[in-house]
Amino acid sequence: MGEQRAERADAARNRRAILGAAEELLRCHAPDEVSIERIAAAAGVGKGTVFHRFGSRVGLMRALMEERVHALGEAVAGGPPPLGPGAPPRDRLVAFLDAVVGVAARNGRLITAHDHALATRRHAEGRLTDNPVYLSWHAHVTSLIAEARPDLDADLVAHVLVGSMHNEGVARLLLAGESERVAAGMRAMAESLLR
Repeated sequence: MGEQRAERADAARNRRAILGAAEELLRCHAPDEVSIERIAAAAGVGKGTVFHRFGSRVGLMRALMEERVHALGEAVAGGPPPLGPGAPPRDRLVAFLDAVVGVAARNGRLITAHDHALATRRHAEGRLTDNPVYLSWHAHVTSLIAEARPDLDADLVAHVLVGSMHNEGVARLLLAGESERVAAGMRAMAESLLR
């Protein structure tokens, strides 16, 4: 029993070390320079440990991204309005898009690394729409649009809005520090759609 606990604690320590090393390397290097080997060395673990824990570079970047957006998910589910329940759909959508731009602005290199890892995959796991973060954000935006404007194709419009955060031009603006410009554009689109 004690041995199993030690293994679980060790696995948790390894997970934290790997995610921390990946985050630090992405802070200092371009995404294509941050390999699994480099992350493993910085975390003080073997390359096999990284693959065992995360499955692939895509899985590692996805786990790091999910960790960064966890607080946003909690705020959407049970936080105060307008991000959380209780506000009109238009206000919630604007607040959500503002929050997404904020996450993207703070994690630009991570998003680029995640997208780069997806692009280098050759099988179905590499599709953007298989990403749990994307799926969650898309579902939330779809429900808000459908509630406010049942006449719109909420699924399609949600893909346009959420997918725009993965657009190369938008990513470049965020990396250049123009998050307020991106947020203002997203707000304007959302407000005009749901007016």
